[in-house]
Amino acid sequence: MEEKNKIEELVEKLNQASDAYYNDKDEIMSNYEWDAMFDELVKLEEETGYILPDSPTQKTGADESIGEGNREAHEYPALSLKKSKNVSDLQKWAGDRPIWLSWKLDGITLVATYDNGKLTKLMTRGNGSIGTNITYLAAYISGLPEKLSYQGHMVVRGEAVISYDDFNRLNDMIDDSEESYANPRNLVAGTLSLDSKRASEVKDRCVSFNAFTLVHIDDEMISWGERMNFLSDMKFNVVDREATSADKLQETIDKWTKIVRSGQMNLPVDGLVITFDDTDFAQTGSVTGHHATNAGMAFKWQDTAATTTLDHVEWSCAMSTISPVAVFDVVNLEGTEVRRASLCNISEMRRLGIGADRKTSLKVIKSNMIIPKVIEADGHGTDFEIPKECPVCGFETKIWVSDKTEVETLHCTNPNCAAKHLVKYTRFVSKSGMDIDGLSEKTINKFINEKYIVDFADIYDIANHKADIIQLEGFGEKSYANIIQSIENRRTIEPVNFIFALCIPMIGLDAAKKIISTCGTDGFMERLNNDTGFEDIDGIGVEKSNSIRSWYMDENNRALFEKLLTKVELKKVEATSITDGKCMGLTFCITGNVNHYKNRQEFVDYVESQGGNVTGSVSKKTNYLVNNDNASQSNKNLTAIKNGIPIITEEEFLNMFG
Repeated sequence: MEEKNKIEELVEKLNQASDAYYNDKDEIMSNYEWDAMFDELVKLEEETGYILPDSPTQKTGADESIGEGNREAHEYPALSLKKSKNVSDLQKWAGDRPIWLSWKLDGITLVATYDNGKLTKLMTRGNGSIGTNITYLAAYISGLPEKLSYQGHMVVRGEAVISYDDFNRLNDMIDDSEESYANPRNLVAGTLSLDSKRASEVKDRCVSFNAFTLVHIDDEMISWGERMNFLSDMKFNVVDREATSADKLQETIDKWTKIVRSGQMNLPVDGLVITFDDTDFAQTGSVTGHHATNAGMAFKWQDTAATTTLDHVEWSCAMSTISPVAVFDVVNLEGTEVRRASLCNISEMRRLGIGADRKTSLKVIKSNMIIPKVIEADGHGTDFEIPKECPVCGFETKIWVSDKTEVETLHCTNPNCAAKHLVKYTRFVSKSGMDIDGLSEKTINKFINEKYIVDFADIYDIANHKADIIQLEGFGEKSYANIIQSIENRRTIEPVNFIFALCIPMIGLDAAKKIISTCGTDGFMERLNNDTGFEDIDGIGVEKSNSIRSWYMDENNRALFEKLLTKVELKKVEATSITDGKCMGLTFCITGNVNHYKNRQEFVDYVESQGGNVTGSVSKKTNYLVNNDNASQSNKNLTAIKNGIPIITEEEFLNMFG
């Protein structure tokens, strides 16, 4: 009885952690803790034979209900792989057959379908049998060609990931009520949850598709290695791979493990995968739980934990966020000396149990042999100190609590804090900002150190320093010319991008869109000059409004603002408030493929231009569900039927509102 109770407790905890991990929520358990708990569950299930239907040992591990698309059945079930931390288990599984080793990337698994040379469907793995159709995002994901020279039916499975470099860059630019993402996978999940109105942001977040298997092709092609080469020829991003065998497997794994330990992997990985070269044989065998016995096996590294003592917490400032870093007595992990690990935010410090310096015991791992992570702390009931002043500029700090997640983060109240400048310049020139190619963080840093750039507006006067720039190491006439051309191409700017680029505390891209949608360019300028505020705008509120007003009332900021307007021109955008549109006051949910409009975004734009509202889900407030397949048994159709909401085709919509 005691063992059954323990199994039920483990299943509940593991499922809660999996839900947070797979569905874009704050992590509540480290991989190290999850693996240890999972191993304990497996052992208890084997000993007792007591297996609950919702046990994580019986599931793929993912049940993403992301995006606004329909839930649909997969043509080929996307089953998960059995995992092991022992190379001997993999060698036994491989036997004497030729095998391949590849990375187990840590992202969101997607399934792409092609017919007649065109991408016809992109779906999330979901629970392995049913996924979410997110084809409307496909054009914004790199490494996923929309057209192929191959004209047959083809199904490709791959992992959508964001590199560590892009993850760090994007996290540094988050300065809204949203909190920083816990890891690249968490950011990918959130990105693929965006609706069609925000689809272009997927490209800005640099999501890439990395094919790891060719599930189906009409032609005869048995070799897995040949299939992967074929995908490379079709211009897919394809995972790195190496042919090996059971007797060479330990040597191959050791070699690949060194790559991870050395920090050379910029893509997030959480293990390795071995696959049979004979794809016909790989499709044989049984299915146990949600694991196909011959489809492949995953190797996971054993995270080694070390116990140490907290020396002190170091607080570092980037943008307006002051983040805590644990500095502790040095420990040796995965062959390297480790003495520092991020603590993320104040809420995470409380969860772990961080206490006073030299009185707090820490358990530290190197997650996936890359990122040092504190997984446990014993502060003996003592409290940690939260700095009242910014460690860089000495200005007062403030604790902000996210409306969405209730996570506590510490912020510097000085908008001109020197520690923020480089990150702010990176945001200024980013695609969501002024979109100036060629000005990398490294280049900007060099120009700042050479005193070519003192404020944002100086970027537009870089040409004054041509003679000096072309003499700098790594520069020349061509690179200089490319930068100048990029700057000149961006002299006329959308006001939304301009507002984002200014790096106003708490004001991100979404807030900028809401402001311009409500006020237009002229209305935004008028409110600034009259100091009337923006709290009446849905989603802005008093705190964000006051942040904009305080920023603009600062003499230095206002001078910069006015100087920038002598260098660039803001496009005139009218407020989108409609009083007599054909869709006035109506709420639509649009799902599935569109035929009349070029794409779903064009459809959404039309509805909004006519005073209507478009949502990503069906609720009692929805007036119409637009679906060209109005007989579909999708969740949206069933919800609409249940609530008596009319389901109309695109043609019917045009007749009524076009």
